Amino acid sequence: MAQSFVYTSNPARIVFGAGSIRQIAKELRRLGGTRALVLSTPSQHPNAQLLSEQLCTLSAGIYTNAIMHTPVAVTEQAMTIFAACGADCVVSLGGGSTIGLGKAIAYRNNAPQLVVPTTYAGSEVTSVLGQTENRIKTTVSDISILPEVVIYDPELTLSLPVQISITSGLNAMAHAVEGLYALNRNPVTSLMAIEGIRTLKHALPLIVANPIDIQARTDALYGAWLCGSVLGSVGMALHHKLCHTLGGSFNLPHAATHAITLPHTIAYNAIAAAETLTPITKLFGNNIGDGLYDFAVSLGAPIALKDLGLKESELDYAADIVVKNPYWNPRPLERKAIRALLQRSWNGSRPE
Repeated sequence: MAQSFVYTSNPARIVFGAGSIRQIAKELRRLGGTRALVLSTPSQHPNAQLLSEQLCTLSAGIYTNAIMHTPVAVTEQAMTIFAACGADCVVSLGGGSTIGLGKAIAYRNNAPQLVVPTTYAGSEVTSVLGQTENRIKTTVSDISILPEVVIYDPELTLSLPVQISITSGLNAMAHAVEGLYALNRNPVTSLMAIEGIRTLKHALPLIVANPIDIQARTDALYGAWLCGSVLGSVGMALHHKLCHTLGGSFNLPHAATHAITLPHTIAYNAIAAAETLTPITKLFGNNIGDGLYDFAVSLGAPIALKDLGLKESELDYAADIVVKNPYWNPRPLERKAIRALLQRSWNGSRPE
């Protein structure tokens, strides 16, 4: 029987399906945009240039210096370009780094956003912005941060490297797994979480086997959207706090950090959150931490933080940051246990 709950739906317009990128000009006009600044990372520069040319007079130009963890200095530079080219909206093409920059601009000047995700990040459907300054990553939530339109075109993900597909898919899965035991969870987000996790668990091995399997790519993008929607609707806990710490303070790659730490953070909370995690035991077994670890290994995902460049000598500092500011988690945050969790994540050991 359903209990009392509150569910807030984020008012984003979703355009989903192969070839949907061809609707971008129509969607921009529908949004009221007349001069869009097209954003991307340096590696996506050619695609951003092509998209800008396709938009013709709807494009005000491109800015292709987005980098991970949304440094404030980069945002300020992009704001200068936005004003100089007379832009009135942004088009973010890419993954979490580009999406974060678009959000940061919108948070400062309320510019409408259209997002074209090319990974499985999921942040395009949240009103949360994570930004970094002085090696500290902080988050802010505001309705102005939520992109108004998201175009999901699986054809744009066909060239996404397999390794990035794996890590960003596990990143998306992490949103939904933590959403199952969120303090403000509700029946709607739990259903979305279970479906998102199930879909990604099915799709990711197929992508590893055949990276141009359009149906698998479509399913993965669908699963990522569901998992991102969970992230945008409920609060997160230890896993996301830990990843923000490792990313913001040590500049570790966002998706790979999520992929490595997920089995360990879920194992940490498994007993305290056993009832709410029950629905996914059919997918990963009764020991969900072990099941997630084995799934990541089967995909060829990274499993050790040391392989991302984190030094063992930095683990104590990371543990201190994680427990510094109190926040809700199913299991109390114990500094000694967090430090042990980090050690196993660094080693690539199985979770406890």
